[in-house]
Parts: sequence; structure tokens; C-alpha cells
Amino acid sequence: MSSPDTSACGRDTGPRLEPGLYIVATPIGNLGDITSRAVDVLTACDIVACEDTRVTGKLMKHLGLSKRLWRHDDHASAAARADLIAQMRDQAVALVSDAGTPLISDPGYRLVREAREAGVAATTLPGPCAAVAALTVAGLPTDRFLFAGFLPAKDSARRQTLEELAGIRATLVFYESGPRLVRSLDAVAALWPDREVAIARELTKLHEECRTGPAATLARHYETAPPRGEIVLLVGPPAPQAPDEVNADALLRAALQTSKPSQAAAQVARETGLDRKTLYQLALELRQS
Repeated sequence: MSSPDTSACGRDTGPRLEPGLYIVATPIGNLGDITSRAVDVLTACDIVACEDTRVTGKLMKHLGLSKRLWRHDDHASAAARADLIAQMRDQAVALVSDAGTPLISDPGYRLVREAREAGVAATTLPGPCAAVAALTVAGLPTDRFLFAGFLPAKDSARRQTLEELAGIRATLVFYESGPRLVRSLDAVAALWPDREVAIARELTKLHEECRTGPAATLARHYETAPPRGEIVLLVGPPAPQAPDEVNADALLRAALQTSKPSQAAAQVARETGLDRKTLYQLALELRQS
């Protein structure tokens, strides 16, 4: 069960905050990126709920603060969440992650949802986020993007996830770890050899890097230079395709040899980016002809 760390007791160093939940973004690397509002809330709050008290303790030390740290990670039970929410009724609780914006591929959404359902006031303090930072520096289209968290570790599940996203006309954003990056790039290269890919690594830190190119080229680079640190993998959207009735017709006929109309339509939609509903109606017509 998640529990409070009583080794650092809270102290009042400024105006008291209203009781409730304060969702506080913290730096992803460069400590200078913390906002003045975040510092004000961390200074005035009663409790800081965090993934790892050691990591957050270092941030508190940097800010010159001594706070009651309450561990709340992805393994927190329903009872632990209820206990923390009970604290919010008469105290100000700041929720932080180890780095960046809480809830973005980090624990916390259940806590926020249940706090709101319990009538607890929730306030967000926006700030650093690795996914958004990577989008700003990668040079890929940003008018539409989809953040999909971490890709699965197993090859088959990773491929299935990528196939499900194939028809989305937006930049895809993933978090990835160094040991798995090459396998993920190889999977992207197998499905989309012509799409532009970017790797943003160690953002805001001394050795920040953003490298772009085809997935296969990037995979070979990182085979010889294994990456370290936090990594964001971005995949550019598919190139626009003009609807080709003859091509769609041929693709659907082939798919219908082994699949139902709905499945064939979904498959061709993933391959071409064409509208699935339109393809489904065409598949029904072809099945009847």
C-alpha cells in the first residue's frame, strides 16, 4: 500500500493553499524549467504525492523545501487512493511524477478521477512534457498528432499496435527505452520504410539530441551507438493518397479471399489510409457480385 514518508515533515513557508489536489508538472531534465507557479504550490502545499520519494526528494532539496512525501505509484491500491483523497478534504496535496507532466504515461489518472468523483477540487499546473517538447524540435507535422505512450515490449504485440495506428494521418509519438529502441525502429521500418522518423533523446539536458531519417537508417545508427536516457520516438504521418477505385477494388478482392467484408475493409484502410466505411460498402458490393 502506498504510504506517507514521514522522514520529511511539511512546513508552512507561505500562504496556505485551499484543500484539494494540485497536479504539478516538474522538469524533465533541466531544473531551470520548473515554473514559478509550481514552486509556489510545492512551497505552500501540505503533502507531495509522488512516484518515488527519492527522486522527488532531490527536487525538494534543490528547491530548499522539506515536505511530507507520500508515495503514490502505479501499484497503489484502491484503499491507498481513498486514504490520500481523504487527506485532500482538509489539506493541499500536490501530485508530481518523477519528471514531466503527471498522468502522461505515468500513474495518477485513477487518483484524479476518483478525487473529482469525491467532490475534491482538482487544479492543474501545466509545464514540461517530453512528448510535446519532442514535437517542437523534431520538425515533423504538428497540426495533428497522436501520443500512444510506450510500445509493447514483445515483437508481436508491438507490430499489432503499429498496424492498428497505420491509417492515422497524424504524427505518432511514443516513449521508448534505450535497450528496446532498435527493435522498435526495425518494426517501424518493416511497416513504413518511407515514413520520416525522429528520435528525440535527453531533452533539456546537456547531451540533448534529435536525429531524423528513415527508421532503418536510425536503427543501424543506434545499433553502433546504443542510446542512453529518456527517448521519444516520433513517426511522421503517411503520405497523402488519392483515392484509387481500381486499386481499392483489387486490394479488397484479395482481402475478401480470406476475410469477412468488415475485416477486409479494415485491412485495406490500414494499408491505404482510405475511409473504412466507404471500403466496407465497396466490399459488400464486391462480395455480392
